[in-house]
Amino acid sequence: MTPQEYVQQKAAASGSSFYYAFLFLPAPRRAAITAFYAFCREVDDVVDDVEDPSVAARKLAWWHNEVRQAWRGQPTHPVMQALMPLTGTYGIREDQLLAVVQGCQMDLEQTRYLDYTNLQAYCHLVAGVVGEVSAAIFGQTDPATTRYAHTLGQAFQLTNIIRDVGEDAMRGRIYLPVNELQQFDVKAHEILKRTHSDRFEALMRFQAQRAHSLYDEALALLPAADRRSQKPGLMMASIYRTLLREIEHERFQVLHQRIALTPIRKLWLAWKVQALGHL
Repeated sequence: MTPQEYVQQKAAASGSSFYYAFLFLPAPRRAAITAFYAFCREVDDVVDDVEDPSVAARKLAWWHNEVRQAWRGQPTHPVMQALMPLTGTYGIREDQLLAVVQGCQMDLEQTRYLDYTNLQAYCHLVAGVVGEVSAAIFGQTDPATTRYAHTLGQAFQLTNIIRDVGEDAMRGRIYLPVNELQQFDVKAHEILKRTHSDRFEALMRFQAQRAHSLYDEALALLPAADRRSQKPGLMMASIYRTLLREIEHERFQVLHQRIALTPIRKLWLAWKVQALGHL
């Protein structure tokens, strides 16, 4: 299997909303975003799939070293072998990939966030930076698009946090800020035991409103000059925001199930943005 086949398989197998947006890109840009997304998946899977924290820490340290080696001309993993020839063309930097690894290291070291400011620092690493790299690959021409991409990435991450509250609780993690749990009188043990309540629903409605505000802010920040090139991001925004609305419609029943859109619905939402040019 070639490195290119490996990253394609990794991206397709994830079933992620991102994959459906990639389908509409020209082949060179599709190759770059697929390789970058496969890198993000590899690193993220270390945290989610490796049960022993010490083993996960060693694997992340290996990835940190692999990124450093790759930038010195010695990539050994197929993901880095697929990505490295494209980094110069699309302005992908070493520090950006190291930031993604650092964000995943936070998952091993931190299971609570005191307030939204602390959570934002985490979201910057695992989502904001990813948004910036993606925007460059999609064809960014205006420097102002970076702020749009970073904000949109954070909106995606908040949507993920809302969707995954139950799954994260099973891993002992709570990404909802501690001071906001206190504000809505939701106890950490209730979330860890996956106990739904009216108080939990009110807390989650507050989180969803914040995510919607970020979507609105991001879309307002996108420069007109880059609206066409950033269609893949707009496709993802359509898919993710539809998912958020679905979760709201289901009254945040996320503690015991994973609410998701069907593949055909994701493809339809992506195609609509491609055809209409906007959400």
